[in-house]
Amino acid sequence: MTMQDELERRAMPENDVEERLRGLETAQATQAATQVGAEATQSAAMAGMTSTNAAMQAGNMSTLAASQAGNMATMIAGGAGLIAGMLLGILIARR
Repeated sequence: MTMQDELERRAMPENDVEERLRGLETAQATQAATQVGAEATQSAAMAGMTSTNAAMQAGNMSTLAASQAGNMATMIAGGAGLIAGMLLGILIARR
């Protein structure tokens, strides 16, 4: 075995360690990026659900308000019709 062979044999484990270190660093960076992506996706989903719920509640409130306004208008019109009918009945009865 020559001196050059000995140097190459010794150099190989160091290169292997460096290669493994680079591989671990790449894996850690990939894992960190995946984690950030997952957290961003979760945040976006939560924001979407919150805005959907807010829109649904706003829709329910406006529907409820319109329903109540419709009921009030119906009761007022019915009351006015009842009063008009009573007055007409009284007038017709007096003839």
